[in-house]
Amino acid sequence: MSIQKIPEKNAILFAWFNQYSGVLLKTPSKTFAIDPVDVKLKFLRNVDVVLLTHEHYDHLDSRLVSEVQRVTGCLVVADPASAFVLKPHLPVDRLRVLRVGEQIMVGGVSVKAAKCSHNARYPNTYIITSEDGVKVYHTADSLPFPELAKLGLEEKFDVVFCSVGITIGASPESGFEIARLTKPHLVVPYHTNLVGSQRVFQELVRKGLPYTGCLIPEVNKIYQVSKKQQSVNGGGM
Repeated sequence: MSIQKIPEKNAILFAWFNQYSGVLLKTPSKTFAIDPVDVKLKFLRNVDVVLLTHEHYDHLDSRLVSEVQRVTGCLVVADPASAFVLKPHLPVDRLRVLRVGEQIMVGGVSVKAAKCSHNARYPNTYIITSEDGVKVYHTADSLPFPELAKLGLEEKFDVVFCSVGITIGASPESGFEIARLTKPHLVVPYHTNLVGSQRVFQELVRKGLPYTGCLIPEVNKIYQVSKKQQSVNGGGM
């Protein structure tokens, strides 16, 4: 397993494993692989849940998901379009379709599907709340939309992943708008192959959101983040 440690109390561990929205997230009892693309199977051998946001090639690798599920027996939670692609290849009891507004409990971890502003068929973003209440918002490659302000107020996110590139319309400025609307304790710029875009985003956050921290992740490095806005750089995957 790529993340060997257990997070401290009131914390989660994560690693960003590609230039898109691929995130390995570990709570005290569960490990989630979100949008596993361009990642080796050996890093996913202890995954409990695969989360899929939408059907685009940089978010869904159906062959890899099928192999991960076969090796681990994990649950696959997917948007309707991704689930349609995967249905012939997975055991019926290990595939769960989650639509916007729906929620599932995985042990003590809550996973809620929320709106995603992206040009896919039925895309999801995901709100993941750990057993001890750390709340992570994985926005896939969503662009900002007005309802994020209400969502941020209601959910009080600890960590929000913000797309800052690659997909049409995404930029450091659009990522900052997601951060501005949701107002979490910590933002993480991802979905880019340009460190420069992450740096621009970081500077926008520094100037515009003085009470929000910004962590620029390196691919395949492990980070611990807590409800107290602490970030600890770990080792490689």
